[in-house]
Amino acid sequence: MRIFHGLEGLKQISKPVLTIGTFDGVHLGHQKILKNLNQVAEKIGGESVLFTFFPHPRMVLYPKSHGVRLIQTEDEKLKKLEEMGLQNIIIIPFTVEFSRLSALEFVRDFLVNKIGVKQLVIGYDHQFGKNREGNIDYLREVCETYDFGITEISAKEMDEVNISSTKIRNALKEGNIEVANAYLGSKFELFGTVTKGKGLGKTLGFPTANITPGSALKLIPGNGVYVVQAIIDGKKEFHGMLNIGTNPTISDENNRTIELHIIDFNDDIYGKEIEVQFLSRLRDEMKFESVPALIEQIKQDEQVTRSYILHQ
Repeated sequence: MRIFHGLEGLKQISKPVLTIGTFDGVHLGHQKILKNLNQVAEKIGGESVLFTFFPHPRMVLYPKSHGVRLIQTEDEKLKKLEEMGLQNIIIIPFTVEFSRLSALEFVRDFLVNKIGVKQLVIGYDHQFGKNREGNIDYLREVCETYDFGITEISAKEMDEVNISSTKIRNALKEGNIEVANAYLGSKFELFGTVTKGKGLGKTLGFPTANITPGSALKLIPGNGVYVVQAIIDGKKEFHGMLNIGTNPTISDENNRTIELHIIDFNDDIYGKEIEVQFLSRLRDEMKFESVPALIEQIKQDEQVTRSYILHQ
């Protein structure tokens, strides 16, 4: 997959078959579009292209109140797009000036003159340009003038999937990993570094790795205890329990932490890169009446985790 940052060198793309969007999450709806994109590109002997933006448009248009948290970081998104067989991605820096382009300017100056688009693959409800004035009807009006075709993904096709990044964000915030994973068509992932914590888990008999996410923009699932799979330094896979929360039983601080207990594992992994894949939610984080009660619950969590791993 070739990655273009900006608008240089785009003419080297042969017969561009293009779609547009932020594609946060690369969920099943996005995957349906990409599948269509690749099929059309193959049919006409062209190359598939995603025209996307960074930063997220809301971060630019509402800098003080955007509240954007990404389902996937840019690196995670690029990895998933390549897995989907996308051949080219054009990443345009999203600016206020860019947001003010009319639909005509966007089509003429970017898609036609800069890229040389041959075919657009667009969802029936896609809007673009200043005040979202561009849509599928507008594209039909100008496609003959600028000599490109349109492949529309119909309401029926999209409604069959009925998935949005907003639905996935909401599921993750609620800790509903099973629903989020179903919408994504893959396991929700969190990449980070193992850093020194306070050693609270060790005092309970369940040592934990404190994880610092690689991006401050990454969406962290709701507080609770999860069954996860961990990949350390891109190599071996392990299973464990992940707690997201404030440890209310043993701490009065309101600092949110991400702590991983890897089952049957004792190696020193401080400073190592780690990928956590969320498999299932065990329970809410809660405040127990005593430390022994907390320890007893963690033991139960471990048994449920081992059973889950055994039967997955």
